[in-house]
Amino acid sequence: MDRTVNEKMGSSAVQMACVAFGVLGLIGVVVACALPRWKVSSFIGSNIVTAQNSEEGLWMECVVQSTGQQQCKNYDSVLVLPSDLQAARAMTIISIMLATLSLLIVFCGADFTTCVQNEDAKPKINLVGGVGLLLAGLLVIIPVSWSAHIIIRDFNNPLIVAAMKREMGACIYLGWGAGVLLLLAGGLLCCFSRPKSGGSGGTAKYYSNSAPAAAANKNYV
Repeated sequence: MDRTVNEKMGSSAVQMACVAFGVLGLIGVVVACALPRWKVSSFIGSNIVTAQNSEEGLWMECVVQSTGQQQCKNYDSVLVLPSDLQAARAMTIISIMLATLSLLIVFCGADFTTCVQNEDAKPKINLVGGVGLLLAGLLVIIPVSWSAHIIIRDFNNPLIVAAMKREMGACIYLGWGAGVLLLLAGGLLCCFSRPKSGGSGGTAKYYSNSAPAAAANKNYV
């Protein structure tokens, strides 16, 4: 009995940690998706001192003056955007929705909640939520890494003028961190939420030694 209680308390602690990691990762993905800090101006060569700083995100581009004033403009059309930006938009939105749904599933199937009364079904529910968090983490890391690769490639391209080169913004690093948190949460849930085996492997029948003797006595009567 004490062992079962201790195992349940340990499982609840792991699940609470996974929910915390998942919530932090979800917040990071939302912030990275909303802020225009994927690409920022590169201060190299004669572009070291400039009166304005350019910032680009998934939905808009902004120009920050040296006085602190900021002007932002949404992209005119989705069709004119590069393929990496279109893919990043779709993947981050899907990641946000998948992470939100997975966290709700994990919260319903967690040991520290009473949303689901069936104890045998809780590990399966948590496993589904863990897989969803793993997919959400991958859907964040893929577009962030893709954008980082393009930024580094264009930065090292000698055919591109220095004024047009960009560096990785804060949202790139934030997306990596959020993706790692989601992967960590999903991995822990998949490891510690395995369904219990042996519950449906068959029914064993046991016969007492007195049964044949009782049957023999009936035959003699």
